[in-house]
Amino acid sequence: MTAVKFRKMRFGVTRVKMREGQNGIRYVVADQELAPYPERMTDRLVHWAKEKPTQTLFARRLKNADGTFGEWQHISFSQALDSARHIAQGLLNRGLNVDRPVVILSENDLEHALMALGCMVAGVPFCPASPAYSTISQDFEKLRHILSTLTPGLVFAADAMRYGKAIESAVSTDLEVVLTQGTVHSHKSTQFAELLKTPITSAVDEAMRATGPDTIAKFLFTSGSTKMPKAVINTNRLWCSNQQQMCQSMPLLEEQPPVLIDWLPWNHTFGGNHNFGMVIYNGGTLYIDDGKPTPALIGESLRNLREIAPTVYFNVPTGFEAIAKAMETDAALRKNLLSRVGMFFYAGAAMAQPIWDSLYASQEREVGERIAMTTGLGMTESGPFALFVTNPYVKTADLGVPAPGMEIKLVPDGDKIEILYKGPNITPGYWRAPKETSEHFDEEGFFRTGDAVKWIDESDVHQGLKFDGRIAEDFKLATGTFVSVGPLRAKIIGAGAPYIQDVVITGLNRREVGAMIFPTPAVRGLSGLAADAAMSEVLSSTSVVAHFQSLLEHLAQTSTGSASRIAFAVLLNEPPSIDKGEVTDKGSINQRAVLKHRDALVQAMHDGTAPNTLRPK
Repeated sequence: MTAVKFRKMRFGVTRVKMREGQNGIRYVVADQELAPYPERMTDRLVHWAKEKPTQTLFARRLKNADGTFGEWQHISFSQALDSARHIAQGLLNRGLNVDRPVVILSENDLEHALMALGCMVAGVPFCPASPAYSTISQDFEKLRHILSTLTPGLVFAADAMRYGKAIESAVSTDLEVVLTQGTVHSHKSTQFAELLKTPITSAVDEAMRATGPDTIAKFLFTSGSTKMPKAVINTNRLWCSNQQQMCQSMPLLEEQPPVLIDWLPWNHTFGGNHNFGMVIYNGGTLYIDDGKPTPALIGESLRNLREIAPTVYFNVPTGFEAIAKAMETDAALRKNLLSRVGMFFYAGAAMAQPIWDSLYASQEREVGERIAMTTGLGMTESGPFALFVTNPYVKTADLGVPAPGMEIKLVPDGDKIEILYKGPNITPGYWRAPKETSEHFDEEGFFRTGDAVKWIDESDVHQGLKFDGRIAEDFKLATGTFVSVGPLRAKIIGAGAPYIQDVVITGLNRREVGAMIFPTPAVRGLSGLAADAAMSEVLSSTSVVAHFQSLLEHLAQTSTGSASRIAFAVLLNEPPSIDKGEVTDKGSINQRAVLKHRDALVQAMHDGTAPNTLRPK
């Protein structure tokens, strides 16, 4: 048997130290101290603007009149710092502060990046709100919630045509709106270009010097489940310490300035903290990808990856699935993407084994070796980086070990183990929500994550931990049998790839386990129907029903008992709703919200009255 060869990559943390507490509790830290880190993220921006002023920090393709994207527009480190200083002066002139921050409605673009940097220089917190709350939502309820929670002094949006309806409906008319293009006549509107021309005074440098580790750099909202989203406080200490933790866990970030081509939204911590911060901290370059892992936009991502060769590449499983499929036949994509990438990294959901196999096959075919596919565990409240794997032999659900400087606490909860966090990268809490903040920290100051974990190998703790679902998602059947939702979902998604986007498991206090399946657009190819056929027709077609019937029977044959046996399933033709909190704009399904808003279907499934229910024979 031929040994698997991986492209050389060094893992920074491979050993841990563990101590035993009372009642089965364990405390684990990396066997490596956290190195010093700057007091503020702008320290790194200033440093690189001096060290390599002409290097590109951000780039994005110019948008043509017909909506397509043309040549790259570049902003260097020195240009970014200069622009940020002008913007900072404009914010200071307006008297903005922590109680009157900036809310950004825009998607990822150069103006959004510069506005964020300007806020950081001025010491004025900013909040990138989910663009979907303005462009997809019909009631703007979550946008109103963000605005009422933060009480901003200024709102920024890229395009009056795209964001105007949301501004008119949800933004108070006494608030100033800064726009890159267009005007909203109901509000005082300022052009972004005008803000960029604000004359700089000594107040800018004074304001930047006045910021420190405890200064709030930004607010990031959680996706929300049964409650409205919470504003997670992100201080300079959280952000800078987390970037240093990443450098020590992933040494290649310091060995070569990272070059990213990235679509991940900046209102999420993965794109907005992890990746946006990475290029500033390490003197790298971020090419903004206007594509996404959707049928309509994946072509733009593939085009960019044929042209820009990343040194590290981040995506969610659906993105890697699309790339894996394209690489099977696209030689130009394989050649460029694999030319210098040192590491792939996925997060957000479990990745099905067929995706790994396809990626590895293309890599071995093109470059004669595999690229390490890495992952870890984190959350908005941890900056987000918390755990990272220790070697390239990663399997689905592997998480790894804690980053340097962070301590984890493993607390038994029934037959599960909850992981809790403590460290400089942990949020001090939720903005203007003292009760919810106190509820999330235990008596020792550890943050309760709600994530369940178990050891990859109990005889070798240095391999680290693997994901074992969410504590709150797991439930018992009427028989008292415990259902572990996370691993069961991952099993179904893996077995059903590439036709399953996500699965919601049902059965609380019932005798059997059910599944509500959100299919991917790929099911249209199974149906043999016209491209414009209604999804209800696609899902009821003979070939699609037969495929999922076969899948259920396969799962039933491999189940080990009532808690792992899917007794019935329903294919959902209604996509998850962002207004109801069923899905984030990154595509992550919120199990609790789906169960809440589709309770009638859940009841009908278990009562045997739901139409089109599939059952294994």
